[in-house]
Amino acid sequence: MYMNTDEINEDLAVMQLSDSFFPTGLYATSNGLEFLFSNNEIKGLEDIKNMIKVNIEQQIGPSDCIALSHAFTNAEKKDFKEIIQADEIAFIMKPIKEIRKASVNSGIQLIKCVSEFVKDDDIFNEYQKAIKEKKVHGIFPVAFAICCNALQIRKEKSLTMLLYGFTVSVIGAALRLGLIQHLEGQKIIHEIKPIIIQTLKENSSKSLYDMWQFAPQFDIIQMSHEKMDSKMFIT
Repeated sequence: MYMNTDEINEDLAVMQLSDSFFPTGLYATSNGLEFLFSNNEIKGLEDIKNMIKVNIEQQIGPSDCIALSHAFTNAEKKDFKEIIQADEIAFIMKPIKEIRKASVNSGIQLIKCVSEFVKDDDIFNEYQKAIKEKKVHGIFPVAFAICCNALQIRKEKSLTMLLYGFTVSVIGAALRLGLIQHLEGQKIIHEIKPIIIQTLKENSSKSLYDMWQFAPQFDIIQMSHEKMDSKMFIT
């Protein structure tokens, strides 16, 4: 029986980075869901699904996906100057302090974890060194691109993992807040799949200068979450 070991190795790397067991800190984010819950402004499955949809289509897709794609392509080319530029623009594109800080912390933690078992990738090592020297921020979508490239995960799968990871982090927060049950969470994931696919089609090949995001209602929600006196989640 023929086995494509390269493909199996890639699949295992995808599973490892996509697993909620992987310690990036994303489990501690709710992306404003906690504030909506505390103010009784979100009721259940449909509201959560709509929140994920808006975030993917209006924020993560046209900003983080493009940053990841650009960083990944230039990691393959070993063009570190372009990676620095992607890191800087992705950082600037996050206007909410708490969200920006959470993305940087998760990105740095991701690099730290992967450095435990990736030792021989030049771009990864250079990016890690640049974080330590404060030449880059370590913003999550760029850090994720660097790690996926080092682990020989294809760009298309890396982008899919980014959007899937966001979806699961919001659903995980909703479960812990008691908004939905586990089976409802799986239903949301299934119904979000076409939105993820369409978002990838629209943003996977765009230039870094095509990055944008526009979801002012969620910007306000995220800023309001930052001012909460008592909270379970970072964002």
